[in-house]
Amino acid sequence: MTDRTPASADADSGPFGRFDDGDVRALITEYPLAWVTAQNDGAVASLLPLIGVYDAAGRLTELIGHLARSNPLYAALCAAPQAALLFRGPEAYISPEHAGLSDWAPTWNYAQLVIPAEIRFDADQTEAALNVLIDAMEHGHAAPWTTAQMGPRYHGMLGAIIGFRAKVTDVQGKFKLAQDERPDVLRALLANHPDPAICRWIRRFNATRL
Repeated sequence: MTDRTPASADADSGPFGRFDDGDVRALITEYPLAWVTAQNDGAVASLLPLIGVYDAAGRLTELIGHLARSNPLYAALCAAPQAALLFRGPEAYISPEHAGLSDWAPTWNYAQLVIPAEIRFDADQTEAALNVLIDAMEHGHAAPWTTAQMGPRYHGMLGAIIGFRAKVTDVQGKFKLAQDERPDVLRALLANHPDPAICRWIRRFNATRL
């Protein structure tokens, strides 16, 4: 991850707007819970876990999810399927103490993705959407949970939700991860900051300078 090209071109994006398909996939995999908002009514939104679908080149093409039929977002997206999917990745307050400099201004480091998409509901794919999510979340557990363990209750639950695929139309991102700091400040941040997640992502985006 040393030569990043913005997945969504922006001449004014600067260092924080340079990211690649691998960064998109890593953020969605590690932080799958996203705000899904109806673009025709920004007041209608829900946090939903989403699983990415990628083409042979590794580019994000779709996201798979589900929601309750009683959720107001369902009616809003049935009326107008355009949505914005908002992912928040690692984030942390960065103090001058972490930088080791008293004359250095505090800041916040974070990573975000804004993904415009078109939502397509499909009741016939609800169970498949659930299984994709369960497989992703239970992977690595000593005894992965399956829907069979719910018994008859599972089918009642299934009727109350609906699966969907979100066709990605763009990927916009900002990865503010100390790319603009001097190497000595960068090394101090990594040595002093207590949050392992933000440090891991800072290293990811500054590998050539460490």
